[in-house]
Amino acid sequence: MSDRSQQTPPGGAQPVRGLPRRHLVGALAAGMAVAAAPVAAAAPSGRLETEEFRLPWSEPGVEIYVRNKRPAGIDRFPGDRILLYVHGATYPASTAFDLPLGGMSAMDYLAGLGFDVYLVDLPGYGLSGRPAAMDAPASDNAPFMRTPDSAKVVGQVVDFITKRRGVEKIDLMGWSWGTSTMGLYTSTHNDRVNRLVLYAPQWLARTPALIGGNGPLGAYRSVSRDSARARWLTGVPEDKTADLIPPGWFDLWADATFATDPVGAKQTPPVLRAPNGVVADSKAYWQAGKPLYDPGDIRVPVLIIHAEWDADLPSYQAQEYFTKLTHAPYKRFVELGEGTHTVMMEKNRMQFLHAVGAFLTEADPQALN
Repeated sequence: MSDRSQQTPPGGAQPVRGLPRRHLVGALAAGMAVAAAPVAAAAPSGRLETEEFRLPWSEPGVEIYVRNKRPAGIDRFPGDRILLYVHGATYPASTAFDLPLGGMSAMDYLAGLGFDVYLVDLPGYGLSGRPAAMDAPASDNAPFMRTPDSAKVVGQVVDFITKRRGVEKIDLMGWSWGTSTMGLYTSTHNDRVNRLVLYAPQWLARTPALIGGNGPLGAYRSVSRDSARARWLTGVPEDKTADLIPPGWFDLWADATFATDPVGAKQTPPVLRAPNGVVADSKAYWQAGKPLYDPGDIRVPVLIIHAEWDADLPSYQAQEYFTKLTHAPYKRFVELGEGTHTVMMEKNRMQFLHAVGAFLTEADPQALN
């Protein structure tokens, strides 16, 4: 580890030290409590460096987990080559965006294009800390981590990154509920955002949500491995299910993801616990026909990327959201064939990654020659 990576970074974050990155997924699958140290990894255009940080959150003792990957030997990037990614309602960023499928994660791919790439697990998810409400039965507390709360966490991480790199604005990317987090943040902080990628955007719903149910909401909900797979494949034509997810990919993701919740892993059957703030927001806003924020307040270039078999947030939501982006300097809608809400981890993932990479790396398409 270099002297630089051992220093306390700006913003009060602490670097995470422990197992080499190559051992992290296996250790997670075994249920170990681990922390990865900065190491190099294979990448499309060379070696990558990884650093991991923990930022303080509003609840004492609960920290926000942030991971960074970038081309090795480089620590200066312009703002338009820095990207922050946030996850959706149930599963963390660390086990999806940086899952090495076929030897390369989505994070690896974008870092290999020359980006300084970050992901964040929100409190209550993944490798971040668990609030005290998750130490009690779910029914003892109200839902937590509402969308404004998640947007505030993103703002804290953006401030950390911009201070660390000496830039004013960066690119943002959100998946599913993460699009509401990033959309809300951008709508009030356009001056901090360069370009915005919304992967499967959340908008007003015409049908019941696939998560949450109709009963009273507690602080969190529990998801089983079998229900995660069933939800993943909802809406896929029966003759297409067998080859949608390449062999071993679901188990690799599920092993890593469910191991991030040691408490849930001890239950029979094992479960993953996820905060219910997103479900409360869905009932109060998206399912009730009331926007939580106005996409018309977004004034940066936007890519909406979606897949045709997405049953969580169907195509009509992405299409309607696109029409609401009335003040984006330019906007683009990409609909991928033969993919679900989780297309980033399916057989057509490279189509997804190429589209995202092209949007983030292109010159301003409206600039005069």
